[in-house]
Formats: sequence, C-alpha cells, structure tokens
Amino acid sequence: MRIAFDITQTGKDKAGCGYFAYSLIRALAEIDLDNEYLLLNSFGEFIWDRKASPAACGIQRANFKSSLLRHAYYSAAQRFWHTPLLDLDTALGNPDIVQSNNFFSPSGLRRAHLVFTLYDLSFIEHPEWSTEANRRLCFDGVYHASLYADTILAISEYSRAHFLRTFPHYPAENVSVIYPASRYKRSADLQRPKKLPGQISEGKFWLCVGTLEPRKNHLGLLRAYARHKARFGKVLPLVHAGGPGWLMSDFKNHIRKLNLQNDVILLGYVDDTALQWLYQNCFAFIYPSLFEGFGMPVLEAMSLGAAVITSNTTSIPEIVGDAGILINPMVDEQITNAMDELAGDENRLIALGLAAAQRATLFGWERAAQQTLSLYRSEVTKIGT
Repeated sequence: MRIAFDITQTGKDKAGCGYFAYSLIRALAEIDLDNEYLLLNSFGEFIWDRKASPAACGIQRANFKSSLLRHAYYSAAQRFWHTPLLDLDTALGNPDIVQSNNFFSPSGLRRAHLVFTLYDLSFIEHPEWSTEANRRLCFDGVYHASLYADTILAISEYSRAHFLRTFPHYPAENVSVIYPASRYKRSADLQRPKKLPGQISEGKFWLCVGTLEPRKNHLGLLRAYARHKARFGKVLPLVHAGGPGWLMSDFKNHIRKLNLQNDVILLGYVDDTALQWLYQNCFAFIYPSLFEGFGMPVLEAMSLGAAVITSNTTSIPEIVGDAGILINPMVDEQITNAMDELAGDENRLIALGLAAAQRATLFGWERAAQQTLSLYRSEVTKIGT
C-alpha cells in the first residue's frame, strides 16, 4: 500500500490534533516495514508547515518519505488547494490511502480512499467557543467528510455517536473508533527542568494543561480555585501549561480580579520534557473541560500516576472510568469540593494516582497503529473489489 499521511500540524507548537498525527505516524513507523508512506506538509489551504517532515517526526525509515508535493511558501499551498485539480491523486503521488488529520477533506480524489480523522464537533454544538474562521474551517471539513470520506476514524465513542447524529446520511459501519494514547512513560530519572519558576516544587502544585480557549473552562477553574483558597487559606499554586488559543485575551484580568496573581502560574507552551515533569510531579491534575473529543491531557496525566479531577461530560468518562474524580464542570462548587477532598486526604490522593496509572495501560499507541493499519488494509480490499 501507499499511504499519504497529513502531518501539517505536527510542528514545534503542536496541540491536540498535531500530537495525534505525530504520535500515530511514529507508532506506524515502528510496526510497518512494508508499506510506503508519503508524509504531507501541505494539506488544505489553511494549514501548512514547511519544516514538517519524517525527520522532524523522529522517523528514519526508508519507507517513510516526504511527499513530492511540497510548497516553499504558504501562498503557494493556498493557491494549490484553493483551485480544484483534475487529477489530485497523481499530484499526491498516486496513494491508495489518504489520511486527513487537520479537518480538511478534499473532494477531488478519484482513486485513493480518504480516511478522515474526527476529533470532536464542539464547533457545531457551541459555536460561541470558537472564532468564526475556525468554526467554518472545521465545519466545512466534517461536512465534506460526510460526503467524500470513505471511512471516518473517530477518537472516541462519543465523537462517533455525535457525528452520526449530526450527519445521519453517513453509513454508521464506516465510522471506526481508534483511541489515542499517552506519549509518556514514567521515569524515575527525570530531572526538574531549570527553566521552571522556583515556586513550582515537586508534589506542591495543582496542574492544568491545555490551550487557552473557552471550552476548556479555565475561568470556571479559576473561580473554583479561589473558593478553595478562601476555605483553606494557604494553598498550593495552580500551574497552567498551554499556549494561547482564542477568545481568552482577558484571562490575566480574571486572575487579577480574583486576587490570584500570586497563586496562579501561567507557563505558556512548554516542551515535552517539561510537560512530563509537570505531570509526573504535580500534587494533582485538574481538567474541568466542558467538551472533549477525547481529552489527551487527562490520559497523559493518568499515565504518569497523577490523581485526576476532571469532567463527567462528553468523552472523558470513557477515558477515566472510575480512576478519577468526575465532576460537573458547569458547577464550580463541585470542582472546589474535589480539590478540598484531595487536599485533606493523602490516602485518597495516593489511591487515585495508582488507579489512574493502571487505567492508562488500557490505551497504547502500538494498539492504535495496529488498528489503523487494519483499517487501511480493509480500505485497500474495497479498492480491489
């Protein structure tokens, strides 16, 4: 088989979608020595990364190559994808499979089978959580996928069911669930990154991870943390790791209004090593998101033994099971009560950390890669019939 695989979001500042594509293609490189992979740094007119490549993904295998379709400038990529081609298959290198990982769904494929990665449909359910440009990009992608994709790879049962409710014309049998996994394994030798602020010490901070955007419910977390502080007086700092997103430019003002400027530490985007140390050494991990297609930070924290407080909504219960404290993210008091509980019960904290680490073993990138490869083979069988 020849597989054209979208890696447009796997670059330096990757977030959820980029981490999925990055981790999956690396896992495929570990198990697949036979099939040919063409890695696309240009896929759709909105996302392009000149530096994206097999080497940048840490892959050094002869059967994993950069696609010959490479654009030196973003403007060139936009022109190429904006104008429909008569023979897109040839331009992509005549693949058997094309996997989209960035919400773009081409309509011009004639021979290749399109596998579309579905993360979530939050932009349909709650358009107010996104910018109009991002909402339109994502909606156009999933709508076109409902028309043109040969199979949908959903990252949770929740996303699968939501897609089929929204696009009932799409065949349910063509939507498969393949769970992502954590890219981390606990390390006893991991050293504290020197660049972290001095007030962040081992086991002495609450942690939240994720891009600053409304659906992550960072404002609700701030309010709950302020209540926790009011009840306990002296509290552990709340550390946030994650880059800026959209519609949250006033976040620092909210911190000041709640008089938390000496308690909340905003790290911005951190590298993988720093993030692993934070997961592995936090007092507990808090993720009161309002809507998730999967909830990768939750699983990453669990895989490194962090006790978890997270939401009882959308896909998250699929991931956590009974290995964490599930709260209604719309009720600040529930978040506060969960923080109070862990702050006052060391035995509960330890038990949750052990349960989380055990639960995380149910998810693995090798398993996801094997399932994806089986999906490709099934599609190629359809091509030949």
